Amino acid sequence: MARRTVTTAAALAATAALLLTACGGGDDSSSDDIKGADKGSGSPSASASSSSSADEDRPKITLPKNFQLTFEDWTSSDAETQALLTDAKEQLRAGYAAIIANEPDGGEALAFYDTKPGLSQDRQWIKTYTGKNLTVFGKLPAFDPKVSFADNKKAASLSYCTDESKAYSKNRKTGEVAGNPAGTDPRISYNVSLAMNAQGVWQNLSTRSERGACSR
Repeated sequence: MARRTVTTAAALAATAALLLTACGGGDDSSSDDIKGADKGSGSPSASASSSSSADEDRPKITLPKNFQLTFEDWTSSDAETQALLTDAKEQLRAGYAAIIANEPDGGEALAFYDTKPGLSQDRQWIKTYTGKNLTVFGKLPAFDPKVSFADNKKAASLSYCTDESKAYSKNRKTGEVAGNPAGTDPRISYNVSLAMNAQGVWQNLSTRSERGACSR
């Protein structure tokens, strides 16, 4: 159920497996991320005055009760860090919401939190599910987030981990359930690149992932 990782064409090919690994079938050695679509300007610049209007326009994302995507310690006393963590959480929720809703294009919420290149990558990740008529359920905690800002505070990187041991995929027609293959480490480390757009929203540019790289 891991998300895909995409920076090059080769990476894109390898990405599809990760999300399918934890939540479904797939190669236990593969890794995945999902990132990227732009809702307007792709420029990583924004003003403080525009962030309030962006808050009003943020999409509402709903996940079903049978899929518990939780975020441990995704809070910060620093306002800038908290703003990034909040947007990154919603981007991740939007990706899984698209899978569950069977929306191969990702939907408006994912486009809101992704840059254009990232959205293209995320759609490939989502289609590894929708293309096989799969949905996801179970529990997926995301933990140990760490944020690092560029000097201009308009670009940043985020690392975090997930534990897919209780996350599964399910075929919508047959009801067949799959999880990580036996012996596969369910913990996956993610490294995400983000940029702030003109509306003050942190959007995903790209994501890299590595299975078994988490300390917990």
